[in-house]
Amino acid sequence: MNQYAAQAMSHWRSHLPNRYRQIEDPDEFFTELGEQIAQQIEDLSRTLAGPDPEQETYLSKVGRLNNARLSAEGQVLREMLPDPATDLSPTR
Repeated sequence: MNQYAAQAMSHWRSHLPNRYRQIEDPDEFFTELGEQIAQQIEDLSRTLAGPDPEQETYLSKVGRLNNARLSAEGQVLREMLPDPATDLSPTR
């Protein structure tokens, strides 16, 4: 289970306890969800970072890649983790 799986599991336990209790195999569910989140973050961060500009310094590149990664994490986690305030699923 990766860090995103653990984060998702904690989110569901805290904010969606009824839905969490209905998951048959939480370890499998969150492991798969964590892998999906990690892949989407990787794909989006590459897109956001874009190609290396000419004459980019090492530190500039590190900053650009880190910013892209943080932006991607925020965006993907907002999309992938249910918002308890707007979750209208019948399992709530």
